[in-house]
Amino acid sequence: MRLWTLHPKYLDQKGLVALWREALLAQAVLRGQTRGYVHHPQLIRFRETAVPEASIAAYLQEVYREALKRGYAFDRNKIGPTDGAEPLAATSGQLEYEWGHLREKLRARSPSWLDNLESFSFPDPHPLFRIVPGPVADWEHVRP
Repeated sequence: MRLWTLHPKYLDQKGLVALWREALLAQAVLRGQTRGYVHHPQLIRFRETAVPEASIAAYLQEVYREALKRGYAFDRNKIGPTDGAEPLAATSGQLEYEWGHLREKLRARSPSWLDNLESFSFPDPHPLFRIVPGPVADWEHVRP
């Protein structure tokens, strides 16, 4: 499961579709609707909010908006209510790590999409996140 800190506009088609599915799974986990993935580290920052279900729904809203811009037919009715959602803090180190991780994935999977990202020196975050100085998150499994 990868719930990106960076804005979904940087994801290629496979990445955006995977994010949609994984965020829907995260929503189900946070609602207590599944027994799998309950201890997944990507969920820690959502669980730390006052209303985790609303925070993941707000996250999904932006993924849905990006899908709409691209003409995808994601089902908006799968997104739960966002009442009580709050911005989440994320570190600049986490965002930088994810930027490198995404570029590595795209180098193998979608080089032409990666070419489109060359004009960006650093990504915008997903709007749910407020970026603060700091290292990669403790919950992240850093790949060498």
